[in-house]
Amino acid sequence: MLKTKCRNRLGIAAAMMTAAALIGVAASIASAHGPKPATAFINNFTTVTQGVASAPAAGPEAGDQNPYGVAVIPRTVGKLVKGNILVSNFNNVGAPPTGNLQGTGTSIVQYAPDVQSQTTFAEIDASTLPGACPGGVGLTTALVVLRSGWVIVGSLPTTDGTIGTAGAGCLIVLDANGNPVETFSGGVVDGPWDMTALDGGFFAQLFFTNVLNGDVAHAAPDTPVNAGTVVRMTLFTPPQGFGKPVAVDTKIIGSGFAEENDPAALIIGPTGVGLSGGGQNSQGNQNNQGDDDQGGGNTLYVADTINNRIARIDGASFRGSSAGIGQTVSTGGLLNMPLGLAIAPNGDILTVNAGDGNIVETTPGGTQVASATIAPAGGGSLFGLAVMPGGAGIYFVDDSENQLNLFH
Repeated sequence: MLKTKCRNRLGIAAAMMTAAALIGVAASIASAHGPKPATAFINNFTTVTQGVASAPAAGPEAGDQNPYGVAVIPRTVGKLVKGNILVSNFNNVGAPPTGNLQGTGTSIVQYAPDVQSQTTFAEIDASTLPGACPGGVGLTTALVVLRSGWVIVGSLPTTDGTIGTAGAGCLIVLDANGNPVETFSGGVVDGPWDMTALDGGFFAQLFFTNVLNGDVAHAAPDTPVNAGTVVRMTLFTPPQGFGKPVAVDTKIIGSGFAEENDPAALIIGPTGVGLSGGGQNSQGNQNNQGDDDQGGGNTLYVADTINNRIARIDGASFRGSSAGIGQTVSTGGLLNMPLGLAIAPNGDILTVNAGDGNIVETTPGGTQVASATIAPAGGGSLFGLAVMPGGAGIYFVDDSENQLNLFH
């Protein structure tokens, strides 16, 4: 259970040393990458291969739907297979009034790289969680997998699929076999919506967005409340079998992002996050394409969905105060309510639009260099995405079809 009071000096010192070490690795990786090619990354791809359904085939959560989070597995540990992909489901099985309700999905499935088969990785029962998770379980796009085998997923739960019953939720930590071992809740955790990680082995930094701040749940529908946050949480992450992750430090590094409750979408707010230079990007995408050597950048990009912009937060790993809504990298143009976000191998920013079925590539300097239609059903289809190991394609969920697809 996450305590919200100031950490002791040991925890703060550990967080500072972790940030310094990770930033050093980031610099070496950026240097090794050299100049980026001029060709847009997504222009290498023309085909969308449709995957099988994201719903578990059996068990209590069989039929879960509305896939959100996407994370590529960096190492084989326990049930996790290197190169496979985890996908989290936000809605439960069935049809209204008792099924297909937002904020009630509780399953994570593991896809093979060709997206033609999947198995159930975890089915999470709110009643047996090892810690608090206010409101229950409704798995969001916030999904990362660490090299040590720990899986962290966000929960923004409801009881009936409406914003009026939404709980603050939590971050749920699962071991490499899909068993919940810890939760982080309260304080800076308030509707965790998306997440990325900077993985340093024994320490990791989580960067996640919150969309339930400022009593947005009780505001008039479609009325922006400028209270969304971006949080950095530093974890001690021991190997499997040697304890469980411990939060040693938390800091709000972004604030004032627009969020609003929406009768159709439940909630809209800051979504995709991606680190430059390495680590894990939005939906757990490994910027080093799933290799064992992971580094990380010090610039965090944020999809500011309501304001139709990509924001930048500098000094993300070590800054001691909020950057507010960050600096604007790009706005308007091909962007159409960007949701999921990942960093391409060439350093460009990949976003998928909530307003249409397109993926957009933007340079760090803000130039929108390419777009492609990957979901013919259009608006409301796209959410999580991750770059395929080796850069041979892009995994993305298509909510209109309830499946993980591959753009290659």
